[in-house]
Amino acid sequence: MSSTENGGLGRERLVILIGLMLGMLLGSIDQSIVSTALPTIVGELSGNGSLSWIVTAYLITTAVTTPLYGKISDLYGRSIVYEFSIVVFLLGSMLSGLAGDIPVLDQYVSGMVQLTAFRALQGIGAGGLIAMATTILGDIFSPRERGQYMSYMMLIFGASTVAGPLLGGWLTDNFTWRYIFYINIPIGVAALAVIHRYLDLPVPSETHTIDYLGAVLLTVAVGSLMLVTSWGGTTYDWYSTQILGLAAVAAVATVLFVYQELRVDEPVFPIHLLRKRTVAGVDILSFCVGVGMLGGTTYLPVFLQTVLGQSATNSGLLLLPLVGGLMITSALTGQLMTRLGYYKPFTVAGGAIATVGYYLLSTMGTGTTQFWSSTFMFVTGLGLGFVMPTLTVAVQNVVTRKNLGVATTSVTFSRSLGSAIGVSVFGAVLTNQMSDRVASAAASGELHQATIAALSDTGSNLSPEVFDAMTAADIPIVKGLLASSIDVLFLTGAVIVGLAFVVALVLPNIDLGEEAHVDMDAEPMADGGHSSE
Repeated sequence: MSSTENGGLGRERLVILIGLMLGMLLGSIDQSIVSTALPTIVGELSGNGSLSWIVTAYLITTAVTTPLYGKISDLYGRSIVYEFSIVVFLLGSMLSGLAGDIPVLDQYVSGMVQLTAFRALQGIGAGGLIAMATTILGDIFSPRERGQYMSYMMLIFGASTVAGPLLGGWLTDNFTWRYIFYINIPIGVAALAVIHRYLDLPVPSETHTIDYLGAVLLTVAVGSLMLVTSWGGTTYDWYSTQILGLAAVAAVATVLFVYQELRVDEPVFPIHLLRKRTVAGVDILSFCVGVGMLGGTTYLPVFLQTVLGQSATNSGLLLLPLVGGLMITSALTGQLMTRLGYYKPFTVAGGAIATVGYYLLSTMGTGTTQFWSSTFMFVTGLGLGFVMPTLTVAVQNVVTRKNLGVATTSVTFSRSLGSAIGVSVFGAVLTNQMSDRVASAAASGELHQATIAALSDTGSNLSPEVFDAMTAADIPIVKGLLASSIDVLFLTGAVIVGLAFVVALVLPNIDLGEEAHVDMDAEPMADGGHSSE
């Protein structure tokens, strides 16, 4: 069934779409809403040593569970799996808001440990929110229709990047940090009510066997890799026993996982899907987009605040040009995909424009004006916005409904993995570049000893406050060193996003199908797909 055949979206699918968008909002905004509240949380719960785990625990459990949700939904149905993810997320949100204020636990466990554990539980639910929302979208809309509605999802994802920190700061300042978790409850209940009432997708009737060993190996591999990216260069040195050991565990578990998936009848991830050029190519593209998206949103504020001296009061607003560009082309791409019936030209154009955008960012220096920095961010956002809506649509277009969940979640997982690794790689580049430049300036006598001491332990965790311990004469020198270091970071990003452009060039050019997997107004359609390449 297509919207053109039905004369419009249709009330039932519209209501379901609203439920899916609410789930997307929950999953995407919670990745950023906590950031501005962290100092207040640490101060109230007295847990400086556990600060990073509030973020890390959530990211690890989200990344680990995302691919598992895809496979489980293929085996046992989307509706129950999506509802389960919402319930778990809401439970984790409620408990996170109560952390440190639960008498039965407070006498045994500190508030920070409680919050870390509850954030991990929240992440287990979050792993299914975005993945299942986009998978269900693939069930009820034809590939040609999906572009339009996938762009709505990307608009929410992009807007959350800016809205999350702003909302988190406002709730913390005007109410309490606990409301950054409580605000999820009414949104989640509304999404749950809509999905439970209106979403009735066919459930596979055949008996299945679960690949428990594959699930364990995947969990170990992804968890170890996430710890490497989270701890490397910060908690532990990159060449420390801990990081090298975790990297070895991740590598061994990955090899064993691939071997396990090749030998079982119902693998967690069917390796044969990677033989499809579209699936393999889009997963690589999604990884690169993850690097580009989170790399930009993480280190652009560092440049704008520390080098250009812009205010950090509303730091999220500094990214509006990037997100604005992304939202414009996301909406445009979705509409054009639906109208024209293909996606590859947008993917190619987006890769090219994003690469140019990152290169332009690498040219910024201490004399860059706000106009030009905003222009460069806008160009980068335009490129990313062309790419992001096309990826899930492209993968869903070439797989049958039997593998729709696992194929869709592979895209989300690749983007999450790219985000985690990208931040770590960019952080390492910034730390190494800055260390080398400071050492050279110190050797030549350009910097005073107090300045060198102030910079010695900052690594990539630079902020305007680092200048407080410096002499006035050293500040412009250090800003120049930092600008040059961040330029190398963005040039690295241009290379990575450039790889996405090359991959986009060789993607198969397959027309988008006209039929949905599930007709919401009739009996379920037979399992089918489109071109298998």
